[in-house]
Amino acid sequence: MTTRDSDPTLGYLTRKDTEVKLPRPTRVKNKTPAPIQITAEQILREARERQEAEIRPPKQKITDHTELADYRLRKRKEFEDLIRRVRWNSNVWIKYAKWEESQKDFARARSVWERALEVDYRNPTLWLKYAEVEMKNGFVNHARNVWDRAVMLLPRVDQLWYKYIHMEEMLGEYSNARQIFERWMKWQPDKQGYMSYIKFELRYHEIGRAREIYERFVACHPTVQAWIKFAKFEMKNGEVARARNCYERAVEKLADDEDAEHLFVAFAEFEEMCKETERARCIYKYALDHIPKGRAEDLYKKYVAFEKQYGDREGIEDAIVGKRRFQYEEEVRKNPLNYDSWFDYIRLEESVGSKERIREVYERAIANIPPAEEKRYWQRYIYLWINYALYEELDAEDMDRTREVYRECLNLIPHKKFSFAKIWLLAAQFEIRQKNLYGARRILGNAIGRAPKDKIFKKYIEIELQLGNINRCRTLYEKYLVWAPENCYAWSKYAELERSLSETERARAIFELAIAQPALDMPEVLWKAYIDFEISEGEYERTRQLYERLLDRTKHLKVWISYAKFEASTTPGEEENDQDALLDPKKQCLLCARRVYERAINYFRTSAPELKEERAMLLEEWLNMESSFGSGGDVSIVQNKLPKKLKKRKEVISEDGPTGYEEYYDYIFPEETTTPNLKILEAAYKWKKQKVGSSDD
Repeated sequence: MTTRDSDPTLGYLTRKDTEVKLPRPTRVKNKTPAPIQITAEQILREARERQEAEIRPPKQKITDHTELADYRLRKRKEFEDLIRRVRWNSNVWIKYAKWEESQKDFARARSVWERALEVDYRNPTLWLKYAEVEMKNGFVNHARNVWDRAVMLLPRVDQLWYKYIHMEEMLGEYSNARQIFERWMKWQPDKQGYMSYIKFELRYHEIGRAREIYERFVACHPTVQAWIKFAKFEMKNGEVARARNCYERAVEKLADDEDAEHLFVAFAEFEEMCKETERARCIYKYALDHIPKGRAEDLYKKYVAFEKQYGDREGIEDAIVGKRRFQYEEEVRKNPLNYDSWFDYIRLEESVGSKERIREVYERAIANIPPAEEKRYWQRYIYLWINYALYEELDAEDMDRTREVYRECLNLIPHKKFSFAKIWLLAAQFEIRQKNLYGARRILGNAIGRAPKDKIFKKYIEIELQLGNINRCRTLYEKYLVWAPENCYAWSKYAELERSLSETERARAIFELAIAQPALDMPEVLWKAYIDFEISEGEYERTRQLYERLLDRTKHLKVWISYAKFEASTTPGEEENDQDALLDPKKQCLLCARRVYERAINYFRTSAPELKEERAMLLEEWLNMESSFGSGGDVSIVQNKLPKKLKKRKEVISEDGPTGYEEYYDYIFPEETTTPNLKILEAAYKWKKQKVGSSDD
């Protein structure tokens, strides 16, 4: 037999010898169901009925000493053979020893136990069984010997100590039990070991000894729970001063422990039990100031309940504020960039009114600078600075700190990438309120130089205008227009300033410069302002020239209508011919307006025939003008030109093809309808002529 086939777990057998050979499964050819079906219950019942009776060895009766000796010899040989095979199996040794015990041969039983311990002395079960056998049969000294050896070899197995002490206590040997406890304490067992020693002393009313053990306990295990148990022990025995001393010593040593919250709660409840409410309140406040907010949730709940029970209105409000403060601390700890939580937290502190805490929260909030230099991330953050500055100015009334807040904020903002006009303006307005005009001008000038914005220019100009510094306003407008030459609002306001100063020529020159710019953001506003300026000055000829220049640039419908309304509401110019000059002024206005409308209609008919809707709107305006002149107007001139409004449908085509139809309004003008009708009449006439000629033939 080769080593490859042999297996050490099977003795001298090979795996081939131990294989279970199952019969080969037969193939089922006919898979149709049998006529008589058999249930699983029937199969099990038949198997039970056919089961053969178990074969048991016959009972032997021992009648004399010879048979007993043979039996013992045979049994011992079986155990010895079994031990030789599996000597590491502790169950075999235990069975062997118990069998010897049942034969009342204690010397042999001890021999078996000792042999077993030589094999595996680290097995606590062997020691426990060995000692139990000795105790059960009344061999106390033997049992003590076993226990002594066990706790000496295995001092970290608490069960051995417990059993040893229990045996001595049951025998009434309390001094021996105490000595065993003292031996055990030298190994510094866990908390349960110390508590067992304390309970042992308390069972025999040894309060002093128990106190000494507690001292050793808290020295070995300086935990919050150990000190609380020590204090409760003193309180149970009526030693209030000793209990307070325990709590005070615990606070000195474990104030920074993770479980310090439970210590402070227990200390406060102890003082509350002793009717010392002020002491309890001081303990709660001290704990809330020293324990991190994330670990003080239960403490806040206890404090609120305490204040509701013993405190006045101010104390209750303070407790509720503390609870809300804890909630906000949790929120800002989880997400320090959530500025809404900071705003709520600051609002809470401002309602309390403690300047130190308010400033502390503001400083913590503004320390959370947005991670990216993008304006959208800074828009909420910048209001923290604004609120901080307003608080220092209005509530704290500390102007130096307010000025410092504005300065730090302006230094923090990356003005090369983006800026906030609001901060510059608030800082300047603050200086004006402090009557520091030079400081305000310096801030606004710095703003224009570093980060020019429309709001800054407007506000700076407004301030200088209120102060009556016209030259400064002009300088600012010039800088404004150099920075934004396409800004029509700035041009209009500059011209309006000059007009208010009766500087007509300067205002006109500004307007001329403005309309000469290559690009404007709202040119229609600028042209309207220029035209209104000339009308207000009574320069109608200049106004007409402006309209003509504007029509050279754009032929928009609103320009034509505005021009026509201007002509209808003003007197005609000097260039009109003599025939028109002889007419009534009102009639002259009407004729001038008609000329403008006719030019507009001619333009839309010839140059922009696709703008039918604008042309129709223009005719409606013309019709309204003719009606407004009453008998002097001629409505029929316009009515002959009005179009017909038709509703039509057109196919809507998208990327996927035709998707349906939509309705729209189309306008048919008179010149468009006459031509098709003439063609139809012409065709009908030819058809009639051909028909007459064929009938003659």
